[in-house]
Amino acid sequence: MLNLDFTQRVVINTAEQDWIDSPAAGVRRKQLEREEAERGRATSIVEYKPGASFKTHHHPLGEEILVLEGVFSDENGDYPAGTYLRNPPGSSHAPFSEKGCKLLVKLHQFDADDRNTVRIDINNAEWLAGQGGLQVMPLHSHNTEHVALVKWPANEVFKPHRHMGGEEIIVLQGEFCDEHGRYPQGTWLRSPHMSTHHPFVEHETIIWVKTGHLPI
Repeated sequence: MLNLDFTQRVVINTAEQDWIDSPAAGVRRKQLEREEAERGRATSIVEYKPGASFKTHHHPLGEEILVLEGVFSDENGDYPAGTYLRNPPGSSHAPFSEKGCKLLVKLHQFDADDRNTVRIDINNAEWLAGQGGLQVMPLHSHNTEHVALVKWPANEVFKPHRHMGGEEIIVLQGEFCDEHGRYPQGTWLRSPHMSTHHPFVEHETIIWVKTGHLPI
């Protein structure tokens, strides 16, 4: 098991991680959290080399994907960089990439009744006004879980706050900061239930953020 103590704060700069080959030729991963070798809960950065593919497989408790680079595909369509996908519990597909891609992938983490299939092109979706100078792009909500992109303008300082049900972030652009450290592009952070921090940025920064989904 890897990083499955949800009472602990975890920070990983994925740019400094080594790639690990997957069972599929041409597909490799940077592991962030993992329950078993090829089963159960997992969060990874995944790279498909051009022409790589996976055989048809099922997602008993769902699959969540953010396409970071390239074009990801399956029998249902092509998903270029900037696509957010949710494949619900019980779904299956045979993914591949003709020209290669990189993804954030989260497996086996849905509530059993979270049944919506989601396909969002974040390049063309609307930003909404958030608190202070922030802009927010909601991606998904179910029960206490909320997923969004958040755009921080340069020199924005957010109020100190507490995370009911925890918080998970990946820095997509710029550098995210708080009193605990500085987190460049590609950094993955997971903060436990009832954790607190006082975030800020010095340059325009975009983060993918999920809240309210960790054990209480």
